[in-house]
Amino acid sequence: MIKQAIIPLAGMGTRLLPLTSVIPKELLPMNGKPNIEYILEECVNAGIKEIIFIISKKKSSIKKYFYSDKLYKSIISKKKNKNIKEKYNKLKNYKKMIKFVYQNKPRGTGDAVLKCKNYIKGNHFLMLLPDDLIMNKNCSKEMIKIYKSKKSCVIATKRVNPKTVSRWGILSLKNKNKTSFEIEDVIEKPSLKDAPSNYAIIGRYILPKKIMNILKNQKVGRGGEVHITDAIKSLIYKGEKFYGNIFKGKYLDSGTLEGYIKSNLEITRLK
Repeated sequence: MIKQAIIPLAGMGTRLLPLTSVIPKELLPMNGKPNIEYILEECVNAGIKEIIFIISKKKSSIKKYFYSDKLYKSIISKKKNKNIKEKYNKLKNYKKMIKFVYQNKPRGTGDAVLKCKNYIKGNHFLMLLPDDLIMNKNCSKEMIKIYKSKKSCVIATKRVNPKTVSRWGILSLKNKNKTSFEIEDVIEKPSLKDAPSNYAIIGRYILPKKIMNILKNQKVGRGGEVHITDAIKSLIYKGEKFYGNIFKGKYLDSGTLEGYIKSNLEITRLK
């Protein structure tokens, strides 16, 4: 059973400047609560028991957000506000689940995952990228069902406009049905001519613990970073089974300024 999740949070959020010059993008408000709480709710409702946040020292305010006990206790002692007390209790419950690991140099998602190698207990774990929000349906829960059925790794995927495939990691597939397919390969940002499909990777993964051995020896890739997709390709080539989950739900990209504004409006409408 999948009981642990990794959430990489060390990125600087440059696509959301100037907002992120002061506030980490994961704490930016979205319809009354921070972005990261939508991800945490997805994890909790999917049955996750332990969550590993990968942060940098420059983003210590993320940790402070969950350790604001003194502030909440002071407010609660002066004001008998039920909503504030419920909020505090929710944060306390999250705090019990969260472990903090540090990635102080921005060396990519693969490097962030590798920082967690000593903390992964089971054979597989869930990874969520917080820029990618999926509303109305619990994507992680869907993926865990496929994992249990197929006894294999799972990646969330959605169809994108073929003209935009060069912006995505694209999957080569076979044996497709309504909810899933077997992944044959991962092609990072192909041209329209070279794209094997228009099924793109979305930021939800169920990965094997053995990926740590691949990442440990993996060469640095584009932009001086260690890319998780390169490690996934290596595993596929070695015979590891991966399935794509054609998830249900509304996908929102909150990682750009335009996307953040659109996501806020869409969440408000959906709520």
